[in-house]
Amino acid sequence: MDDARASFVDGMGAAAASSGILSQQQGRIFALLYLSEGPLSLDEIAAELEQSKSNVSINIRTLVEWHLVKRRPVPGSRKDHYEAATDFFRAFQEIFERRFRWTVRQVLDVVRETERAGAGRGKGAADAFRRDRLRALGAFFGLIDAGIGAFVSGKPFPAQKLAQVVPLRRKAR
Repeated sequence: MDDARASFVDGMGAAAASSGILSQQQGRIFALLYLSEGPLSLDEIAAELEQSKSNVSINIRTLVEWHLVKRRPVPGSRKDHYEAATDFFRAFQEIFERRFRWTVRQVLDVVRETERAGAGRGKGAADAFRRDRLRALGAFFGLIDAGIGAFVSGKPFPAQKLAQVVPLRRKAR
């Protein structure tokens, strides 16, 4: 592998490792496939990355699941071959829906459960404070959930909805 390609593969591996979504190895596999002119077999990927074929096989399954890599048949070969996806919108729809939206909905569930448990039902200042905090958190994460829903379905999401939930701060003069 030439230096430029190796640099890209290693850099994408590092970026993937810090994403919380993909592992370093998955990022490296994606990068290798992305800069390859045609589909590569598991053997070819393993050789290029100096990894075991079983390790590559395990990691490629996740990349296929996230729609970042596609299995491609190669005429005359019985081996599985893979290529990087180039439809990043589709890949990110999957990531947003399965990863981020799940987390957002966990927060919304916690807010609802806390409200049902009676937090902020009293009339004192502490109860009003908790009630306001829960409403603000619920409104913000509800907006994020709606935004992810719009993104996943390819619909526009008006910025003014964000301004209704998150007050924009003016710069001090």
